[in-house]
Amino acid sequence: MDGRPQGLIRGRTRNPPRAPRSGTRGGLLAAVTTTDPALRALAHPVRLRMLSLMWAAPLSAAELSRELDISHALASQHLRRLDAAGLVELAEVRSHRGGRERRYRTVHGTPLSDRQDGTPLLAEALAHNLRDRAARRVPGQEGVTSDVELWVAPEAWDAFRTRMAELLADLHEAARAPRAPGSVLLGATVMAFLVRADGTPEGAAGGAAEAADEDPAALTTP
Repeated sequence: MDGRPQGLIRGRTRNPPRAPRSGTRGGLLAAVTTTDPALRALAHPVRLRMLSLMWAAPLSAAELSRELDISHALASQHLRRLDAAGLVELAEVRSHRGGRERRYRTVHGTPLSDRQDGTPLLAEALAHNLRDRAARRVPGQEGVTSDVELWVAPEAWDAFRTRMAELLADLHEAARAPRAPGSVLLGATVMAFLVRADGTPEGAAGGAAEAADEDPAALTTP
């Protein structure tokens, strides 16, 4: 850990920006995702879940496919995208069933909060995961639900943002390997930021599936 509030990713600077491909929509999608491989990788709900799963312990494509209930081929594809963007790193190579299994872990560091230019794209991926987790909520268990759009003093916003980052850092510090004995599975989706009072959105928001250059059907498990 580097002492900063921790979120999901830092990312290794490894691949140079790629030129836009023909047919890519303009606006925010073209301006951001063609120059930021990490954002392209992040703007997909399955890959966001993978990063969470690999936060506390390294996992292989086979292990991720079982946890996410997707095919091994699709898990491998997503894992390659995360690796190419520098969001995961090889943790170990072990013998498994007569072969060699490569296990990866999430690169710890800068929180998703730093990805301000990709807010609309990330919002779509986060919203997808929120809907999925809400459908899997354990009945009878307490949670926290809130939706706000409030006018507050700047110092109140600064204090809230700092506390929220610290709470999320604590949660990541407490993370265990998937299905570790004595652990429970929780879901939390958080986005908090200042908004323009005139209500006019800036630029066009591309879809999470478009940002990932994949078929929209890939947003859901087969």
